[in-house]
Amino acid sequence: MGATVAGSFASGATFARATRTYWGSVFPQVRRELAGWRERAQEIPDPALRAQALEALEKRGNMEGAAAFATFVGHEQRSAVVRATVAFQTAYNHLDTISEQSGEIGPAQARTLHEALLAALACVRPGARSSRGRSGESGHDPERQIHPPKNNADGYLQALVETCQEALSELPSYEVVAPAARRAAERVVSFQAFNRRERGPIERWGRAQTPPGSDLCWWETAASGGSSLGVHVTIAAAAEPGIEQAHVDALERAYFPWIGALHSMLDQLIDVEEDASSGQPNLIELYGSPAEAAERMALLAGRALECARGLEPKHRHEPIVAAMASFYLAAPEARVGEAAVVTRAVLDVFGRLAWPALAIFRARRELSRFSGRFEGCGGAAQGQSIRWASSAGPSSIRALRSIGS
Repeated sequence: MGATVAGSFASGATFARATRTYWGSVFPQVRRELAGWRERAQEIPDPALRAQALEALEKRGNMEGAAAFATFVGHEQRSAVVRATVAFQTAYNHLDTISEQSGEIGPAQARTLHEALLAALACVRPGARSSRGRSGESGHDPERQIHPPKNNADGYLQALVETCQEALSELPSYEVVAPAARRAAERVVSFQAFNRRERGPIERWGRAQTPPGSDLCWWETAASGGSSLGVHVTIAAAAEPGIEQAHVDALERAYFPWIGALHSMLDQLIDVEEDASSGQPNLIELYGSPAEAAERMALLAGRALECARGLEPKHRHEPIVAAMASFYLAAPEARVGEAAVVTRAVLDVFGRLAWPALAIFRARRELSRFSGRFEGCGGAAQGQSIRWASSAGPSSIRALRSIGS
């Protein structure tokens, strides 16, 4: 009991320090980065593409959460980590929006569309820079070359990719972590290729990706594959000079599948109403009942927290995982109808560790609602009802939307 109490105090102290660093140092840069990308998106000549880019930028919570990994990075490398994580997540959101609004595209097209995420993580020589946003002028390093989607010829996506590459080139250990970062991105790309597919292919992929003995449901593993957290944590790790491969391996095992699964399934939880209104299936529906969903999500939360506590340095990843979960559980959609059962079960696992972040996110949502500018995720929560798999049946799983986060 004494060790548990001491650990809670240590985690609380770490969270307090991280909060000061995030709001005082990281968040102001995130705002500047997003303001720059908004200005760049507004210059896109094609009206449809411009609208898609601006819509993707409205999901500020994703980019702000990605940059949170820079909180524990040394001051010298913090700016590069923020630029890289924000650019990568902005590209992810942008591609997700294009994919969702492009109608029924095949798996090959979906994969090609999202392979820009792999290009963003290419190792480039320090100093091999090009002008931001000038498509086709990407220096002399062949790894910098990408093939933007047909409706992105203005260079917006190219600018995002190059910004990420350039920021990564400034991090001292990126070459060490790059293979793990690319594996995480490859899982994202593979997952996105199933967005317009029937249940069979994604189920086979999820089963094949599930670690033996983990007792994960195939859709929990598949959801973890769609999480971008594995990319962001390795980008942050690249800021540590002389990082050891064993530490990178431990990060990868923790974030895939456990922490990533919790991340993506919570995202699915608050998207139930939005998905229902748009005719999109939702992975939460694959649980047989609210009770089963609560039980499984509590299990994911417990394992994610256990994995976070096993990582070095001690008490660094606990507040990150707790803040991530609190971001979703603070949403109005998480507190109504059948989703509330899941929320209570997950919060029971986190206990006091989630309270500070939950209070911050709820207060921020109230302030945003009061000012008429809702920054985050989700929409109206009126009349939310989860269509569980026991009643919807396998035939309802026709397309799996982006987890994106």
